[in-house]
Amino acid sequence: MDRRRFLSAAGAAGVGSLAGCIGVPDLLERRSREPPVVADRPAAVYVPTHVDSMEMAGTTAVGDLRAAVTYSYPHRFWVVERDDGAFVTKRVAATAEDSVHLMVSVWEPETGLVVPNTGLSVAIRREGELVSQEVVYPMLSQRMGVHYGANFPLDGDGTYEVEVSVGGLDANRFGSFAGRFADPATGTVALEFATRTLNDITSESLADRQGERGAVRPMEMATIPVGRAPETLPGASLGRGTSGDAAFLGSVVSADRFGDDPYVVVSPRTPHNGLVLPGMALEASIDGGASFDGPLGAGLDPELGFHYGAPAPGLADGETAELRVETPPQVARHEGYETAFLDMPTVTLA
Repeated sequence: MDRRRFLSAAGAAGVGSLAGCIGVPDLLERRSREPPVVADRPAAVYVPTHVDSMEMAGTTAVGDLRAAVTYSYPHRFWVVERDDGAFVTKRVAATAEDSVHLMVSVWEPETGLVVPNTGLSVAIRREGELVSQEVVYPMLSQRMGVHYGANFPLDGDGTYEVEVSVGGLDANRFGSFAGRFADPATGTVALEFATRTLNDITSESLADRQGERGAVRPMEMATIPVGRAPETLPGASLGRGTSGDAAFLGSVVSADRFGDDPYVVVSPRTPHNGLVLPGMALEASIDGGASFDGPLGAGLDPELGFHYGAPAPGLADGETAELRVETPPQVARHEGYETAFLDMPTVTLA
């Protein structure tokens, strides 16, 4: 995904003025609090070097959805790229102009289901003047779960208006979600930024566990969901499997909301924490292709949550299901996820 940042003349001048508040030396010192990345990382989910706390800015309605804006100090993350036919991750380091790592969580308020497939952008203003504007990465974090995030520059201490804009949801919708989330919408949160508050954000070292296969638990937040996949799926089970350290559950569901035909559903999730994995291109073959063979589209359903699925005419259940990952999750990753979900061979559910 291409990243776009637009700075107004006032915003660019403000970055230079940060030297007296949270300028280059302070930012470099703060970034140095991030321990070096573990050298010998597994090609799997692993325990990161540290975990950070965060500050809440606030929540807002964004059409039929709800969004929460939180922030921490600027830090590294990874984006997925293709290199000579293979998918790899590339580290994005914080720069001297970055003031905060801004995170936006988006969910449907009645069900608490995270909505990961809506294009999201953030515009930050101060007294009506644009400071920064960016199309924000969909992102995966062991602590924050499924959200959107990026590093942003600010213009010193003060009050900012953070405008969150979502596009139409790029997923099939079922049940009470049918016909909803199709139109762009915008909401605004006030961010009271103070260097002192940013400096008080804590970082806990995990030096005794870093690099081990595993994960830290997500934050327990009463108002902000993290995007967990359902533990089980309804219908006739197709089994479970793993690929690229991701877990897959499959089922054949028959319900009026999916139409007249049975619905093949596959729910990929992270190991350990069971977070949904958006941004994939996934295909399925059932009974060697005799019962079903084709792509599975992204879907959002009140019971199934975020998943991949397709109608399968005439299919009652299946003996065997083979999954082909054509494209691994195209989401940015916080530390601990950047080496997983890349090389994802074909998997047979059992």
